[in-house]
Amino acid sequence: MSEWWTYRLEDFLLFSPRVYRRMFELHNVSFWPMHLATLAAGLAIVLLVLRRLQNHGLWIAFILAVLWAFVGWSFLWSRYASINWAVAYVAPAFGLQALLLGFLGAVGGLAFDRKDIAGRLGLLLAVIGLFAYPLLAPLFGRPWTGAEAFGIAPDPTAIATLGILLAASGRLMALLPPIPLLWLLFSGLTLHTMGDPQGWLPFSMVGTALAGLVLRRLGR
Repeated sequence: MSEWWTYRLEDFLLFSPRVYRRMFELHNVSFWPMHLATLAAGLAIVLLVLRRLQNHGLWIAFILAVLWAFVGWSFLWSRYASINWAVAYVAPAFGLQALLLGFLGAVGGLAFDRKDIAGRLGLLLAVIGLFAYPLLAPLFGRPWTGAEAFGIAPDPTAIATLGILLAASGRLMALLPPIPLLWLLFSGLTLHTMGDPQGWLPFSMVGTALAGLVLRRLGR
């Protein structure tokens, strides 16, 4: 029996890159055309942040909470966990994120009113999650049916959420970034282990979000 230190990350991978990408294709086929509704929800969130309408914090938090709960159930629990047993332990974190968003929105604990550099950086992340991330599939030679969309797949949902949170303020706001950050680290590690050329993106999004959080602390 080999010693534990002789194992590599690849030895713990339970599925092939082909199975992983096929999972997204099947998921998209199952829920199309819900992608249009989730994209519209993302656009509504961005507009609410920019225009700061009455009760905008409540509505933004509620929309994000619904989407996190949906992705956690439909993708992680119902599909991804069938090829990766570890995801069964990760999926409840998406439910927790939904509960935190819903709670802070209901008690008025979030205000999306930042105009500083961190807030603008957050809007850039939100745009990447909403519009740029789905374009990666054809750019990397995969079919459109394998695209990862906001509110349907976890990575763009986490990226856009982190961006929106960078534009938020509130006493308990610090409770909200950890789960999206940890998910992106988990996803980036998975992609890197598979040798996927897209593996650098989740890590870069984590770095960008952390830079934004530091800028918030510095008051910039």
